Amino acid sequence: MTLPELVQLLKAIKRVVNGVEEPIPIAYSHFIPTVENPMPSPPFICYLVTDSNTFAAGNKPIHESVNVDIELYVKTKSLSIEKQIKNLLTENELPWSYTEVFVENEGVFQCTFSITLI
Repeated sequence: MTLPELVQLLKAIKRVVNGVEEPIPIAYSHFIPTVENPMPSPPFICYLVTDSNTFAAGNKPIHESVNVDIELYVKTKSLSIEKQIKNLLTENELPWSYTEVFVENEGVFQCTFSITLI
């Protein structure tokens, strides 16, 4: 799977705002707020390539794997959005590891799903 394919899958994740289901905002690394596109309120997702590895033979790179962090930011714990992400990764045979921290100065939980795209 490629990074653009992963992004297309993530666009299927939904959030509920004022009782209305809508696609969750997604950005690479971070959002760049403008007058036309202000910073979204949580929940939202940022994803980031953290590193990559190359498989080589005969001193020639043959294949690259890319490690990606999918970061879900929420004001309060959202088991429903986490479940959507876990289901999406499982259905697409993408094993993950999970960490969670509270970002005190932002008042949000950062739930990180770390995956490898091969």
